[in-house]
Amino acid sequence: MIGTWSKSGTTWMQQLMGQLVFKGDPDIYGQLHSPWIEFRLQTKEDAFAMAEGQQHRRFLKTHSPFNCLPYQPSMKYLFVGRDARDVVWSMYNHQKIFTPLAYEAFNGPGLVGPALEPVKGDERDYYNFFLDNGYFQGLSPDAPFWHCIREWWKVKDLPNVMLLHYANLKADFEGEARKIAAFLEMDIEESLWPQIAEHCSIDYMREQARDIEMLHAIFEGGGERFLNKGTNGRWKDVLSQDEVDRCDAIALEELGEDCARWLRTGQMA
Repeated sequence: MIGTWSKSGTTWMQQLMGQLVFKGDPDIYGQLHSPWIEFRLQTKEDAFAMAEGQQHRRFLKTHSPFNCLPYQPSMKYLFVGRDARDVVWSMYNHQKIFTPLAYEAFNGPGLVGPALEPVKGDERDYYNFFLDNGYFQGLSPDAPFWHCIREWWKVKDLPNVMLLHYANLKADFEGEARKIAAFLEMDIEESLWPQIAEHCSIDYMREQARDIEMLHAIFEGGGERFLNKGTNGRWKDVLSQDEVDRCDAIALEELGEDCARWLRTGQMA
């Protein structure tokens, strides 16, 4: 199970899992092989059928907190965290490029809670709304960021749970990928690692996503804009020091010292 809060490396992890499962296959785009059971633009029946029909080692995606998932000791759980400020910047772009069709679909039958709304203002406005409210402008208050992080942190010591961090994946992708493969007890031939790393690059993934019809229906610019920059720190030239510090203070209050430090830096201790 691949767990993240949105815009924290979900598609990247799906791609890595696809490359590990299919041994570096250049044609595998992991998102197409990894059911997202909560996705409202797909019926529950279709999502379950996709998962149950998989003949390979199954890898699912979730944005749910751990306490909302059915726990299975036989499953392996991967959760990726990312600095809240980087999540904000990525999430802002994500919502800004929703198409009218996406809003119509998300707000159609099956909607629970408030309707999804277009974001207003710039990245700073979006960031400060998040700090003020604990959820993201235009989204439901029932999708709280801090709660999701807190619930996954609580189970980090379970033997079948592995916490990862976006910054560590950026700094040493192959090293982190090798740790993941070992955790999943997957034997990967040494010769495959260079091509696995290449197939998980942002440029390679963007090229694979270019012609996916669903991404064109949901996002202006399709897969190329869905996979935006994949970089951290874009907020550093925008936010004041007080705005930066305020996020750290809220994280400390919401998560506690150890979890807040991990979310900010990727360091467990």
